[in-house]
Formats: sequence, structure tokens, C-alpha cells
Amino acid sequence: MKKGTEKLTKRMMAALAAGLLFGIAMIALRETLKGNGHEAIWNVLNKVLFADISAEGNEHAIGLFYIIGQLFVRSLQLVIVPMVFTSIVLAMIRIKDASKLGRISRRTIGYFLLTTVIAILLASTVGMGAYNAGLFNQSAAAAIDSTQGTEAANPLMIIINAVPNNLASAFTNNGGVLAIVVVAVMCGLAVNKLRDKVTALPKLCEEVSDIITVVLTFIVNRLGPVAIFCLISRTCASYGISYLKPAMAYVLLTVALLLIVLLFGYGLFVRITTGVKASVFQKRIAKVALFGFSTSSSAATLPLNMKTATEELGVPSEIASFVLPLGMTVNMDGTAIMQVIATLFIAGVSGYHITMPTLILIGLLAIVASVGTPAAPGAGAVILFTILSGVGINNDMALMTYSLILAINRPIEMLVTSLNVVSDTACAMAVAKNENCLDTGSLMDTEEMPAAQTHEPK
Repeated sequence: MKKGTEKLTKRMMAALAAGLLFGIAMIALRETLKGNGHEAIWNVLNKVLFADISAEGNEHAIGLFYIIGQLFVRSLQLVIVPMVFTSIVLAMIRIKDASKLGRISRRTIGYFLLTTVIAILLASTVGMGAYNAGLFNQSAAAAIDSTQGTEAANPLMIIINAVPNNLASAFTNNGGVLAIVVVAVMCGLAVNKLRDKVTALPKLCEEVSDIITVVLTFIVNRLGPVAIFCLISRTCASYGISYLKPAMAYVLLTVALLLIVLLFGYGLFVRITTGVKASVFQKRIAKVALFGFSTSSSAATLPLNMKTATEELGVPSEIASFVLPLGMTVNMDGTAIMQVIATLFIAGVSGYHITMPTLILIGLLAIVASVGTPAAPGAGAVILFTILSGVGINNDMALMTYSLILAINRPIEMLVTSLNVVSDTACAMAVAKNENCLDTGSLMDTEEMPAAQTHEPK
């Protein structure tokens, strides 16, 4: 799997580079043709390759690159509803496995929520700082009418819309992620209540989840590189290189914040909650973070994470076996950070004004969306669409920028996975410490071992 993911990363990076080069070449060709009075030639080329065939006036255009890009985006959006529903239902069902450890389950969920909220607060602070400083603005936004699409209504409407009045409508609306979550939680709790009386739904959810993972993997692995080439090329050719400048601010800002939280944040969290030295935790969790980075999958990293937590970090197996699998499904700090900054980036590029109520709504949706993100490569960027829909960021420029996120987000998703898996382990250690069963003896710094061993009994 590691070789496969490395190969995929190289293919995606190559597609990104090729798309940029081809797009820049198209920009140069466009300016040359227009400068020499041959604009008609460019118009024909644009209609064949880049034109939005859904736009008025392009009824006879081919738009080859637009078609390929849209097929890729739509195929990803297709799995949003079943992906969120099955992930939440299965997470609620897994809580049942710890019925004898009710206190542990409450503390686990509490720590998951605490780390996610802290992550979102950090991302909101940094992201709004960049947004207000104009780092996410770009002149190409003027080329798209920012009134296209719909602004979000009163943010409190999300409370009402969270409870659907029609089950069918809830499952046919990608923007109604909260309604899907509510239905999924209700189903999960009902299954816990009925226990062995219900066997078909859990099995169905597991099978659908497996199918979604296979489909998503196929879409990302097989179609991703080609779609990325087309999306980037069309973006450059349609809007010019100025459109891509804010993307650098998004990438650098997100990577910097993710690295700070990964390298310092969780070590501090472990130090505060367990008393274990941050350096000890960082040394022993490093291979888990690196494996998560290379595979970009929390699920693939789970076996190594379980082994490290129980054998090197002093977490009892009965706690690790509950906290880590549950965290793999519902604890997504890195995903939440990425989604908040990406939403603010898209809002800035597409000309939306972010108010404090909207920022709070983005944070709440990021919590819900991160919980509903399965442990599959690329899923975080797909779920990002639900946040954009929830706050009304959906004009043409926003959708184009969302496509750009899908294209450039692979390296960020790898780092996001590292945060997700390290957060799970940190929370498992905190829970074990609260239960007075964390093996602190195995967590002694190796530099202190010789000194400790010199005290022999008399």
C-alpha cells in the first residue's frame, strides 16, 4: 500500500506540474494570438478545450477539459451522502462495544471534542487573519459575478434544517449534511438500543462503507491525475496565473499550522493531561505520523497505531481497542483545520464577506463534517463541499476554487492524516491516565533509565 500511495502522489504531483505548464503555455498562446489580431483562433481553441458548456452562449462548445473536470468532481460528490451516513452510523454502533466502559466512552468523546474545538479555534484565528489581511484575495474574482449562487440565510436556520421533515429529501441533498448526521445518529442509537434484534442495518452500512472506499479509491487513483491536469490547465487558461497566486498562501498557511500542531500541540496536550514528557511522546509516535503521512489513510495506519499505543506508550489494550478505532472514524483534527482554512480561502477568492456568525457556522459545520469524514484518502476535500454548501459559498468562482483545492490538496491531505492519527493516540493516553491505568513506567525517558536503574535495593 505504501508503494501504491507513493506512486499515486508522484502521479498527482506530476499531473499538477504538467497542468501548470500546459496552462501557462495556453496563457502565453492566448496573449500572443490576441496581440496579433488572431483572437478568433483562440476563441475556437477555447470552445474546444476549456469552455463551460453549461453557460449561456456555449451551446455548441465542446469543452473537453471542462467535461473531464466536471465528471471527476461530480463522481466525488456522488458518494457524499452515503459516505457521511454510513460513517456516523458505524461510529455510533462502535460505541456500544464499550457499554461496560461507559465512563471511558464519555471521556473519549470529551477529549475528541476538546482537541477538535481547539484545532478549529486555531484554524479560525489564523485563517481569518489571512482573510482580513487580503492574502486570499485575487483580481480574477471580478471576472465572476459574485451574486451568482445564494448567500446563507439566518445561521440559526441550520438548527431547524438539521431535522429533516422528509427522509427522501435528506438523502438527496449534498448540502444537508447536518440532516444526514441527525438521521445517522438516530439510527445508530436505535441500533444500540435494540442490539441483537437489528443485524441487517449494521451489516448493510459496513458493506456500503466498503463499497464507497473502493469507489473513492478508484476515482482518486485512476481518474485523479487526468482530472487534476484538466482542472489546473483549464483554470490557468480561463483565468490566468493570477488566479493561482492565492493558492500558494492557502498551501503555505495550512501546512505551517498543521506542522505546528503536529510537532508541538499534541506533545503539550499529552504533557498537560498525562504528565508524560512531550519529547518522549514525540519520539515514540513519530513512526505512526510518518506512516499516516505516507499512506494518507487513518484506516491503514490503525494497526501500527494500536501496536505503538499499547507497547510503547503505556495504553492498556482494552482502552486502545476502543479509543483508536472510534477516533479513526470521528476524531479528525487535521481535517477540521484544513476545512476551515480552505473554506476561508475559497470565500476570499470568490468574493464572499465572512462575518462572525458565518465564521461560527463554518466552525460548527467543520466539527460535524470532520466527524463524518471516513478514513479514506482524499475524503476530507470531498466533504469540504458540504461546508461550502452549508454557508452559501457556491458561486461559479467558488466551485472553480473548490476544484483547485481538489487538485492541489494531496500533499496537505497526507499531513492531515498524520494529525488525525496522532490525535487519536494522544486522546487514548489521556483517557488511560484518567482511568489510572496508564503505564507510566514504560514512558520513562530513555535518558533517565540509567539513573533510575542505579538505585538497587539494599
